[in-house]
Amino acid sequence: MREITFVQGINEAIAEEMRRDPKVFVMGEDVRLSAFGTTGGLVEEFGPERVRNTPISEAGFVGAGIGAAITGYRPVVEVQIASFFWVTMDQICNQMAKLRYMSGGQAKIPITLRTVCGVIGSAAAQHSETMYSSFLNVPGLKIAVPSNAHDAKGMLKAAIREDNPVLFFEHLRLGAKKGPVPDGDFTVPLGKAAVLREGKDVTIVALAWMVDLAMEAAAKLSESGISAEVIDVRSLAPLDKETIYASVKKTGRAIVVDEAHKTGSAASEIAACLAEDLFGSLHAPVKRVCSVDTPVPFSPPMENFVIPNTNQIVAAVQEVLEPVAR
Repeated sequence: MREITFVQGINEAIAEEMRRDPKVFVMGEDVRLSAFGTTGGLVEEFGPERVRNTPISEAGFVGAGIGAAITGYRPVVEVQIASFFWVTMDQICNQMAKLRYMSGGQAKIPITLRTVCGVIGSAAAQHSETMYSSFLNVPGLKIAVPSNAHDAKGMLKAAIREDNPVLFFEHLRLGAKKGPVPDGDFTVPLGKAAVLREGKDVTIVALAWMVDLAMEAAAKLSESGISAEVIDVRSLAPLDKETIYASVKKTGRAIVVDEAHKTGSAASEIAACLAEDLFGSLHAPVKRVCSVDTPVPFSPPMENFVIPNTNQIVAAVQEVLEPVAR
């Protein structure tokens, strides 16, 4: 099977869906220039009517995308950096997430909001957010967090075909990551996690770039005889509890790895679900490995201090494997 990068997977997904459905169009900041490569070549193939540059006015063009979705189009709206979502919160949380419910299902909202997220290397506090957790408390939104090229392409195609709004988070550190992706049309369903590595001693639940660190930690742990199972969440809403629970019931121990700040993170929600629903199956408390609760620093050493790393995951696993004092 051919191998392509995460960015190429995103680009192929958009282009294929635009060819498949003339109602699909792209809009956002610098989409013709393609600052990150994901929309490269689209304006040459589909023209300026379907690949629309917008002003730096996120609330305005997200609102325009919602209006287009209500009238039957399938906009793919690029909000260039996840931190810029903060200025769109009314449009996303008070309009996009609620209009289908408030219309009694009469209005479909087939809009996909794409954004780059995560610590990308000295981009500082206003350009380094991993903020998908902020939307977990907003019913009506689907949230995708792919970790590889295959899922980036397949999940984005599924998101564009979805009749409900989807927030699609793309970690920039994954952009050049290559992986096997089949030719031809395929989708990856939203709401289905993946078991990337089988194990029996502990479950490591991770998402986006943290999946790579979880796999590194699992390989490191295996050197000392510890068998770790790694779950790629892939989709936070809907959350595939069934796959996660099946793994934790088997291993009896769980670590949740999330680049978001620890307080109120996706890791916190997953850990709470495990504690609430699987308390009798747990041999140790669920541990979270997350970023420190502070704005992300510009300084590279401080930035590295704030975000999770492989050694922290290994240490958390070793901690939950220690005998529990009775």
